Order: sequence, then structure tokens, then C-alpha cells
Amino acid sequence: MTNIIAFAGSNSKKSINKQLAIYASSLVDNTNVTVLDLNDFELPLFGVDYEREVGIPENAHKFLQHIKSTDGIIISLAEHNGAYSAAFKNLLDWLSRIEGKTFFGKPMLLMAASTGGRGGASVLAIAKDRFPRHDAKIVTDFSFPLFETNFSDGKIINEELNEQLKKSVDQFHNNL
Repeated sequence: MTNIIAFAGSNSKKSINKQLAIYASSLVDNTNVTVLDLNDFELPLFGVDYEREVGIPENAHKFLQHIKSTDGIIISLAEHNGAYSAAFKNLLDWLSRIEGKTFFGKPMLLMAASTGGRGGASVLAIAKDRFPRHDAKIVTDFSFPLFETNFSDGKIINEELNEQLKKSVDQFHNNL
């Protein structure tokens, strides 16, 4: 059986990106899904002085182990001021201190959801440029705008956007 992880690049307890990641992962047939929450991997603010004095936190190692042991990754990034959330950027900084090629060539469905009309386009552009340098194999991406209008009861209610996501999920699944 194929194993995938799904998570949001957010530490919001009501993360719209986590909701999207969970929904997208539910569309992947014949897989075991592990949903990760950044709140379960709390990390101190990255700094070289902290690393030198204390070392790399255990939660960074635990998160990286999830990536190593999976067959594929579904991630939905929160966009804060046009970039990654601080929580996700901090996690990425710690992970890259352990392993520069953080994503180990695992197939990835890269997404972003937002309450605005651009659907996290800025953070997606940053990630599409940056993640391959960390050995991400971005199979496809999906931008989800106007979350509050287009998502309800745990699923996408806009049929056109739902079909777009299903096509992205199929591409992702075909690369596992």
C-alpha cells in the first residue's frame, strides 16, 4: 500500500490550507494518509547560535522522518504577506540543517488556498522556484481562491475548481 503525508504550511488551528490538504488527500485512492499538523512539531526560532549551543530540535528530526518514510507529499501553503508562513519557513530552515535535499525526490502535490482571489499565487511561485532545490518533485500544483465561497462541509463546492483539483490529484497519484 502506498503511503502519503498531507499537511498545511500553517500553524493555524483552523487552517484553511489544512482543510484543503485533508480534502485533497481524501481523493487519492488506495493510499494510507498521515495528516501532519505543524503544531505537533513545535520548534524554537531557527538560529545558528541556538543550533551551536543546543543542537537541532528533536521535532525537526521527527518531521523529516515522516518525509523520508512516505511515498508522496501533499502540502498546502498558507500565504502570509506574499510568502510562506513564519511557522513553515522556520520548519524548512530546521529541516534543511539536517538534510539539504529536504524532500528526497518524493512526488509532491503543491497547493495554496487563500480567502482572496489569487489563491496563494505568490507563495506558490516562491515554492515552485525554491522546493526543487530541496529535491522536491513537484508533479502538479493547485491554487484555490476564495476559500470561504468555494469550500464547505469539508469539500470544494465549486464544481470547476473541484474538477481541477481532481485532475491534479490524479496526476499526483499517477506519479506515486
